[in-house]
Amino acid sequence: MAYLLYTLVLLTIISGTALYLTRAHWQPTLQRTVNGLDLRLPGRDYLYARIPTSTTFAGDAEAGLSSSTFDLSGNLADGDSRAGLDQAAKREILRIMQRRRLPFDEARRAYMEDRFKANGIGADGRPKDPKFVSFS
Repeated sequence: MAYLLYTLVLLTIISGTALYLTRAHWQPTLQRTVNGLDLRLPGRDYLYARIPTSTTFAGDAEAGLSSSTFDLSGNLADGDSRAGLDQAAKREILRIMQRRRLPFDEARRAYMEDRFKANGIGADGRPKDPKFVSFS
């Protein structure tokens, strides 16, 4: 009986060590698979996420959609009565912030890169259309 226990412990240690040493090979594949399936794994999302309170600039600032490079305090100080930021873009940026655990500026950059990619625009801002001609 003791041999069985020692064998299981030894196999577990060897398997764990092999998985740890080869994680660079299998971990990206596992992450792509999990992200593609959109599984809800424990600890993947924030435990607490603020719910936007309104559709004004004050609500956007409260929801964390403001930073030093995208400052909404000027709109708040001027008493801007517009509706605030685009609802669909806010939802997508908040989703990116939660899933990828990015700060607002990085999530906004990732959102714009995804929008560019969907519209056939390269990362440098030029169209990917092979027929595109530029005179500059």
